[in-house]
Amino acid sequence: MPDSHLSATSKQLKQRALLVQRGGVRAAVLGVNDGLVSTVCLVVGVAATGAQASTVLVTGLAGLLAGAISMAAGEWISVKAQVELFEGVLADLRASMHDEKAHLVHSLAHTLAGGGMEIKTAHQASKDIARNDEHFIAIYTSQVIGMNKDELGSPWRAAIASFALFAVGALVPILPWLVGGGMLALVASVIATSLSGLVVGGYIARSSGKSIPYGSLRQLLIILGSSFVTYGIGYIFGVSVS
Repeated sequence: MPDSHLSATSKQLKQRALLVQRGGVRAAVLGVNDGLVSTVCLVVGVAATGAQASTVLVTGLAGLLAGAISMAAGEWISVKAQVELFEGVLADLRASMHDEKAHLVHSLAHTLAGGGMEIKTAHQASKDIARNDEHFIAIYTSQVIGMNKDELGSPWRAAIASFALFAVGALVPILPWLVGGGMLALVASVIATSLSGLVVGGYIARSSGKSIPYGSLRQLLIILGSSFVTYGIGYIFGVSVS
């Protein structure tokens, strides 16, 4: 159905669904969340060993760069593999169109009938769709195979978004160390990360129709728990080395 015939609510829901299917939401959530959690753990763990503020800052920045590159590379490979898989399916489907088109039309008809359409109408609809090969391939891959090219997304877009969002998340626990050091910077780092986590958790919950307080609290507990564990490990390691 063309977008011009959709209501404002339907268009919004369609856009949200496509964003989820393309992995945009997943990349955004993973990028920001990983940036926040992994970097605050890194910073807190190193600070707990008694390291100088400059050492903590360099470690945090190195973690930001390494994490952002890793996230970007992982997203690129993931989406690229998905796109290539879909292209392989399309190539095989096009090849089979020469010898097995009647069978494919029959399969589409039964799929449409399984969705509630009368079998006679489904067969006629499938024949009408099959008059245009490209249109038939698009409908067949969507209805029978369950794949839609519009849902795949772009490998480069996913990679750039992941890199940027991880970097944004990772900057939060690092910022206090740009202007200070010691226990004050450490506490400020955890607080800043926790507040950001509340926002991220609340946004995720709101977008999924869940309880915002629950989503925010869940994210806060993850950050505080991770910080507590890494601080303890860093402190023990620092004591044993000294």
